[in-house]
Amino acid sequence: MDNKVIIFDTTLRDGEQALTASLSVHEKLQIAQAIERLGVDIIEAGFPVSSPGDFDSVKQIAKTVKNSIVCGLARAVEGDIKACADALSVADQFRIHTFISTSDVHVQQKLRKDFSDVEAMAIHAIKYARQFTDDVEFSCEDAGRTPIDNLCRMVENAIKAGANTINIPDTVGYTLPNEFGGIITNLFNRVPNIDKAIISVHCHNDLGLAVANSMAAVQAGARQIECTINGIGERAGNCSLEEVAMIMKTRQEFLGVHTNINHQEIARTSKLVSQLCNMPVQLNKAIVGGNAFSHSSGIHQDGMLKASNTYEIMTPESVGIAKTKLNLTSRSGRHVIKHRMESLGYKESDYELEKLYSDFLALADKKGQVFDDDLEALLFNIQQKDDQDYYHLNTLNVQSGGDFATASIKLLSGEYSQVTSATGNGPVDALYRAIKAAVDIDFEVTDYKISNKGSGEDGLGKADIVVTWQGRNFHGYGLTTDVIEASGLALIHTLNSIHRAQAIAEIKEARAASN
Repeated sequence: MDNKVIIFDTTLRDGEQALTASLSVHEKLQIAQAIERLGVDIIEAGFPVSSPGDFDSVKQIAKTVKNSIVCGLARAVEGDIKACADALSVADQFRIHTFISTSDVHVQQKLRKDFSDVEAMAIHAIKYARQFTDDVEFSCEDAGRTPIDNLCRMVENAIKAGANTINIPDTVGYTLPNEFGGIITNLFNRVPNIDKAIISVHCHNDLGLAVANSMAAVQAGARQIECTINGIGERAGNCSLEEVAMIMKTRQEFLGVHTNINHQEIARTSKLVSQLCNMPVQLNKAIVGGNAFSHSSGIHQDGMLKASNTYEIMTPESVGIAKTKLNLTSRSGRHVIKHRMESLGYKESDYELEKLYSDFLALADKKGQVFDDDLEALLFNIQQKDDQDYYHLNTLNVQSGGDFATASIKLLSGEYSQVTSATGNGPVDALYRAIKAAVDIDFEVTDYKISNKGSGEDGLGKADIVVTWQGRNFHGYGLTTDVIEASGLALIHTLNSIHRAQAIAEIKEARAASN
């Protein structure tokens, strides 16, 4: 049996249909190109018959993507299949994916037909699709709850009709891993022509088992996994692409299978999908979550400093993340503080570790996570309070409409004030351009997030940003009912931290000169 597992990405079909707002054709094309760079074998670009917009986006993707096979979804009816063929015909090669329900509950209650009628519809649909392409996939919808005799019969006849990929979906996320793996094993044991097709699986995450079920199926002989970036999709989502890809890479020796995925593109693709789909990735999400390669426990940090494989089974670089983060919290030990001070360029003789660690714990208890500039401020005994901040956002006026926004601000810098205005492609962009014009700091905003800290119209909006200055990261946040104002306050927060770092640098230079 071939040891390559085909990755079939359905982010733009199953994932997109679960979004609160549809993606534009341009946004879908951006995602498709990112998925192509990721090394995905098959891209299910949409459901062409569902709307003119979906038809157009599938056609544009099929015209643009060259290194992945583009696929369209169709019910087992001629109109759907013809729409797929028309949208995909601009591609050199393409796949038509047709499906029909096979479980008793679906056949009887949704389709209101006999199983033999459903079987006949499936066979006709497959034969009709073969008129347009030799690459036809057939799915037994709700296969996880289909009686095994009926499932074997449907799979055998679908292969006879010309389907060269047979998909076995756990459509409602109902099965357990050993149960789902058993279904695949049964198919291999009982369907006489099973070797004429690739067996695929499409698992949903209603019980949190989509990845586990997919991997159980691979171990039973399935050689295609249908999945989405970040696991987005109907209800609780789909099988997560990044998780199955890294499972097969990390445990390749045990599983004996591989994929064509370019693993270093995983983090970038995840971030793009999260941003365009407006679906934040939870911090503790495997592989791509913000905490996936972060360590806060002092015991874990000590192990990581000695050997990274003590607490990491894969490197962040392997998925395209820059480096492991050792978060400075009240749970961090002295060894981590010493390591961080060394990375900032300080020798042991420059500070008293016990005194610095004591001050650090007091600050960590107060604010949670401590950053590099906080450590330096403790070292030089520089406190930062709101009334001692150098920068203050005195007034703010933002107007947005059409293709651009305008922001006007009055910024207080110590004893001086400055009024500036700027335009941008949105209100926050315009505001940040206006602030940048008012300060003598060459910074770059590298991360920006908005979250809700309440409920209803009066809930507080929190802006979190990370700013890079001279190769160092500075975190800031703002909290107010106006998310634009919160965004401005978050940037001012980081600029005050940078100003403090500048003051510390001057003190260091003066001390070095006096020595």
